[in-house]
Amino acid sequence: MITVHGMSLSGNCHKVRLLLEQLGRSYRWTEIDSAHGATRTPEFLTINPNGKVPILQLDDGRVLAESNAILHYLADGSSFLPGDPWQHAQALSWMFFEQYSHEPYIAVARFLSGWTAADSPRRADLPRLREGGMRALAVMEQHLRRARWFTGENYGIADIALFAYTDVAGDGGFDLSAFPAIGEWLSRVRATPRFVAMPAVGADVAARLVLSD
Repeated sequence: MITVHGMSLSGNCHKVRLLLEQLGRSYRWTEIDSAHGATRTPEFLTINPNGKVPILQLDDGRVLAESNAILHYLADGSSFLPGDPWQHAQALSWMFFEQYSHEPYIAVARFLSGWTAADSPRRADLPRLREGGMRALAVMEQHLRRARWFTGENYGIADIALFAYTDVAGDGGFDLSAFPAIGEWLSRVRATPRFVAMPAVGADVAARLVLSD
């Protein structure tokens, strides 16, 4: 049995849940409200001094941080990670793209739109974040015009990594209608066996999202 410490509304955490469900692995989920400081408590910092989720914890006490490292560990030896070295490296390339060129814009725009007050000075960053996010989406769109997936020839962890925040990009003010290939890819991911969606944003956060535009 493994334990995942995560926040259900976090795309980085949902990646791990989605893969575990699709692998059919048993796991325990510990809900951590990272948006309100739960990752900065002394208790949590003993698990991850970096104060972030998700965290994968094995029964023998070993701990693994960083969502895409967790995906790679869990998928090793499965169909979710290509065995061919070139395809394997391509999958990793897209996962690095997700963390450096995609998540810092789309996920952060979503957070500022949904978890900060309408008059927060941090919202001044939204135009820059949305511009960067649109660039990342354009790169994805170009790839998907000639390929069905990001993990080589088949669905796998690079798709899971990119799906999590792309699927809820609208929460951050991104209009995906200009990216038809992304829309078709999102539908393909949702149709994969044992797919689970991220929980809907609660009413308190939804009210902030309404005020963000």
